[in-house]
Amino acid sequence: MTTVSRRHHTPPLEAKPIFDWFFAFAVALVIGIYVRAIYFTPIEALQGPVQKIYYLHVPAAIAAYVAVSLTALASIIFLWLGDERADRLAAAAAEVGLMFIFVVLTTGPMWAKQQWGTYWVWWDMRLTLTLFLAFVVAAYLVMRGAIEDEAMRTRYSAVLGVLAALLIPFIHLSVYLFQARLHPMPVALKPGEPSMSPEMMWTFFPSMIVFTIMCIAFIRARYRVSVLRDLAARAGDYDAA
Repeated sequence: MTTVSRRHHTPPLEAKPIFDWFFAFAVALVIGIYVRAIYFTPIEALQGPVQKIYYLHVPAAIAAYVAVSLTALASIIFLWLGDERADRLAAAAAEVGLMFIFVVLTTGPMWAKQQWGTYWVWWDMRLTLTLFLAFVVAAYLVMRGAIEDEAMRTRYSAVLGVLAALLIPFIHLSVYLFQARLHPMPVALKPGEPSMSPEMMWTFFPSMIVFTIMCIAFIRARYRVSVLRDLAARAGDYDAA
């Protein structure tokens, strides 16, 4: 069996606290942005209070993009260098990415029921492709637990992690590529004058930054869990020997 070449020297594992100051900082930012969104951001005139889901739905999508992209990048590095840290990071980012995708797939239909009169339509490609991305990332994680051979598991899952990220451009551009859709065109970044008020913009853009920071904090925490598991497994192998 051909294994991935370990050309990159991997330093010894070091146990670190799962939750640290950075995670607490991210949680505080999320609380702060939602205090602003709920109490200090005006209600949209046509959509009403349900529009405030926008400050969770879109930032969660951005966080999912970041996490899945990081999975792909770490997978490429692992395939190139064979560094087990990259494989560990790819797996951590995939788990966090799947979590944020589920947030997107939950909050989106909640808003859609109020605005479109239905929770889901299969011919809206942004909806369908996002669901397909969730299946691919879930398959990546299932593969990591289903294949016993380490070399095969890491190599095959890395390839699938790269393929998952290829869906992101199609999801993002689906409102331009397909005429039959329910998702609206961009309202904050559209050419000309945005459709959002300045007060909404001052909530919307910081919320995307905050969720990206929260995404990174979750990935760091999940990576450290993986390190602790590997340390425990190696200690068990040493005791057995």
